[in-house]
Amino acid sequence: MRWSISLLFLLALGPPALADPLEISSRRLFLNPEEPTQQRVGELLFKGGLALSSDDDRFGGFSGLVLSNGNLVAVSDKGYWLTARLVEEKGRLAGLSEARISAMLDRDDRALGGKKMSDAEAVERRGDGFVVSFERRHRIWLYPGATPHKSVPQTLPPPPGLGRAPRNGGIEALTPLPDGGLLALTEGLAAAGGLRGWHYDGQNWLALIYQTTGQFKPTDLAALPGGGFMVLERRYTTLGGPAARLQIIAGITPAAPLVGREIATMALPLTVDNMEGLAVVPTAAGLAVYLLSDDNFHPLQRTLLMKFELARN
Repeated sequence: MRWSISLLFLLALGPPALADPLEISSRRLFLNPEEPTQQRVGELLFKGGLALSSDDDRFGGFSGLVLSNGNLVAVSDKGYWLTARLVEEKGRLAGLSEARISAMLDRDDRALGGKKMSDAEAVERRGDGFVVSFERRHRIWLYPGATPHKSVPQTLPPPPGLGRAPRNGGIEALTPLPDGGLLALTEGLAAAGGLRGWHYDGQNWLALIYQTTGQFKPTDLAALPGGGFMVLERRYTTLGGPAARLQIIAGITPAAPLVGREIATMALPLTVDNMEGLAVVPTAAGLAVYLLSDDNFHPLQRTLLMKFELARN
């Protein structure tokens, strides 16, 4: 009888939650704290920014970002999923709601253990799932399903030579292509004139070079509607502090390096941190561009979520 009552009680509760609710506080930001009226940087129009925080020890370290229909999915370099709903007011970023967090799983349905396995760096939607790249133990996994919480991954074939990437310089930027392929860029595997990247054409990984300039290195990547890509880059110097740059690449040309056209650079005194996540969403006016920073779980860094608009030419 006691077992039956317990079973009925559990059934009344319904199925277990896929992830833990997460309380996130947000504080609105200026693009330029020294000039609060500034609304443009390069070709981008500022549409709101937030400094995000939480008392949950799992919050932070977010290195990859994807957005779809107002739903945000991010991965952290300690192996956690974050999901939330964007709150926007008159097209400006205002907050997050319905936030949840959970441990990313390995292929044996267990939480990723230790930094060596849990260092997720990029996430994008691919088909009906989420494709994620990892550093340290370099690899690409596909997490199937509409929601990533509790999804058990499948292994995707890695690019040849990925194992030669520095422990902390593997695939930082990854995006699916309309034809079912992938484009992947490393942050630390040097190649002549830039950094090693690969184009997966659906059957084979083809090596390419991403041309770098001015100490900037790629941290995220997004395919653009109608072709081409947007690349988020970061730089840090002792004197200048953190900086971020956005570039647009027209497309992939066989045997030619990927060369970007700069559309914006953010450096102090503009609001900027260790920007690692990029998401691009088509709008009636052009493109909404979202940036997310990795605070490295450091008290002097912040988790920033910022929105910009890139108008159609």
